[in-house]
Amino acid sequence: MDRAARRGLISGRVQGVYYRESTRQQAQRLGVTGWVRNLADGRVECHLEGSLEALTHMERWLWQGPTVAQVTEVMLEEVACEGLIDFQVRRADA
Repeated sequence: MDRAARRGLISGRVQGVYYRESTRQQAQRLGVTGWVRNLADGRVECHLEGSLEALTHMERWLWQGPTVAQVTEVMLEEVACEGLIDFQVRRADA
């Protein structure tokens, strides 16, 4: 299976709305590995690895997020796979 990786920055009302944990749950459902964390500037950063199909579904979900989130921007870039084996919620980048 071909794996790809994306690094993402998500803007809007994405902190304090269960966005990171919801992202972890969605990634696990889709078989995507990586991590997600809050940034000091109010955005959320993520690293996603998986099949192209799974990443497409995940990217679509990032725009939606959990019910109370209000996503205004999702910026994604292709990056190298790190070979991660699970999906983690990481500490905020202070």
